[in-house]
Amino acid sequence: QVRLVESGGGLVQAGGSLRLSCTASGPTFGSVAMGWFRQAPGKEREFVAAIRWTDNSPYYGDSAKGRFTISRDNAKKTVYLQMNTLKPEDTGVYYCATGAVTRLTRPDDYPNWGQGTQVTVSS
Repeated sequence: QVRLVESGGGLVQAGGSLRLSCTASGPTFGSVAMGWFRQAPGKEREFVAAIRWTDNSPYYGDSAKGRFTISRDNAKKTVYLQMNTLKPEDTGVYYCATGAVTRLTRPDDYPNWGQGTQVTVSS
């Protein structure tokens, strides 16, 4: 099975930046894309960003456009999420996910998930 490990979360003031990383290990033959999702307490899991291993085009949720940037390093099997101009509403647990997905924005389509990393943005 593919193992995903996120890192880079923490506490940051509003307007600050964080860079999240997600590294895959084990067999990744079934991986088409890597996605970032977040979940705040009492809310549904929300799409943040995604990118295919063989496609340069990134995809972003509305809340991420203009502030977040997704990138990848195929050799390291790692995907990054650079988050700038953070807002308190960005607070939540951020998860990376992968799988043989066609639709990149739907969390139910991803079979493999990391453990999540907490991001807290203070006012």
